[in-house]
Amino acid sequence: MARFSVTHPSCPRCGGRLARDNDSGRCAPCQAAERDRLSQPPAVPATFWEHEPVRRALAERHLGRAIRAFRCHPYHGRSPLPQSAVAGWLGITQAQLSRIEKGTPVVHLDRLIHWAQMLRIPGEHLWFSLPQGNGRARTGCPPASRPSGDSPEGSRRALLAGIAAVAAGAGLIAATGVAHPRRIDARDVARLNAVLELYRSVDRESGGGLLYREVAHFAESVYGMLDWSHPQVLTSRLVASVAAARQLAGWTALDTGKHSDAHRHFVAAERAALAADDAPLAALVRYSQAKQLQHLRHNRDALATLQLARAHVGAQATPALNALLLGAEAASLAALGAHREAVATLGRASDECDRIGSGHEPEWMSFYDRGELFAQYGRVYRDLARRDEKHAPEAVRWVESAIAAFSLGNVRSTVLNEVGLCSALFLADQPEQALTVGARVLDQARALSSRRVMDRVGDLRRDLTRHRKLPAVAEFAHRLSIAAIQPAAG
Repeated sequence: MARFSVTHPSCPRCGGRLARDNDSGRCAPCQAAERDRLSQPPAVPATFWEHEPVRRALAERHLGRAIRAFRCHPYHGRSPLPQSAVAGWLGITQAQLSRIEKGTPVVHLDRLIHWAQMLRIPGEHLWFSLPQGNGRARTGCPPASRPSGDSPEGSRRALLAGIAAVAAGAGLIAATGVAHPRRIDARDVARLNAVLELYRSVDRESGGGLLYREVAHFAESVYGMLDWSHPQVLTSRLVASVAAARQLAGWTALDTGKHSDAHRHFVAAERAALAADDAPLAALVRYSQAKQLQHLRHNRDALATLQLARAHVGAQATPALNALLLGAEAASLAALGAHREAVATLGRASDECDRIGSGHEPEWMSFYDRGELFAQYGRVYRDLARRDEKHAPEAVRWVESAIAAFSLGNVRSTVLNEVGLCSALFLADQPEQALTVGARVLDQARALSSRRVMDRVGDLRRDLTRHRKLPAVAEFAHRLSIAAIQPAAG
């Protein structure tokens, strides 16, 4: 009778021999080490990326297929990683991941970079370059420093003086008062919009406190251009540009804490946008009004304003605008306790975000990216965590994803979400990590001229209550109380 030797299967993770009755595909030590494997992407060995399905998908430049190969890799055992878990790491829904794995290759570079960073795909296997400092969300690195000069404040003021000189040189404003009336043509409107975009970039990087007076002067000056002679065909474009200028003036006033001025500019912007028959721009103005209401904790009014904006813009809304409005709506719903509806609304915002295409959005929507959507997820899940602490790890993950996704020029949003990360870490019972982020946040907030950021820093006191008995937390709470009464920079 022939005798056959029995070859015991090996653990695909460590290579150890498996017991005969092991039906999990993993040895006991590896099962123990991986019991939390669904909470975040695992650290994998270098040989992981040489597995044929993974290697082939990356060679074909199809990250969706690479993600599927990642999920189904033998390293994870006999059962693939669930789509729902991997989708959570990437900041998308399970349905979206399914479409990404089966559909045409994703070409949006910001998404490719973010997903590659989350899965820790080595750069040598990719067809695009990862930014230096890969892994911002994991390390909690602060935003990139601004260009050096005599001082950050001096550099900012010099930049504003340069923008004012550009506006004056274009004949849009005078050094004092309003520029002399003349006939306007399409080039003047283009210059007006270019100046507005320069101001927007400074606002995102430095905060509204530094430039509110400059922008308010510019907005009120160009308002007078409506009385200048111009071709009738140019009227709507000119009125829309004036509306955009007043919206930006209101936004910087809000960021500075000048709420009555913000309201005045927003009302003027809304009227001008409606006069220009520009429903998307009117929706942006109403979004700005809703953000002011949210900041003042009037969430029911904010929700009504956002719903009015969506109803009015209707089919004229672009995907980015829809995502913007729905994300803000979800934040107000969560603040009002409608958590299930808030999460569903976030899903709709995410679907709209997937539809965004380059070249099809208004210039004034250039600030919107996936980081803004992740930030709203973070807000919603922080509200959920305040009712049930089991949601706190999810809040941390979403805020980390937002910070990783923001562009380097979007400094204020990054700092606001660093504040959110500090809050989420306190809610997740990680006070030491929260204090590390909190110390960084205080330094970052002082460097910005944003009263709104300082107010949010002060709000951290409500989420550290359960840890206040710790001496370091009590000291941090004292520093927050001092910061809350200090004026913003600028």
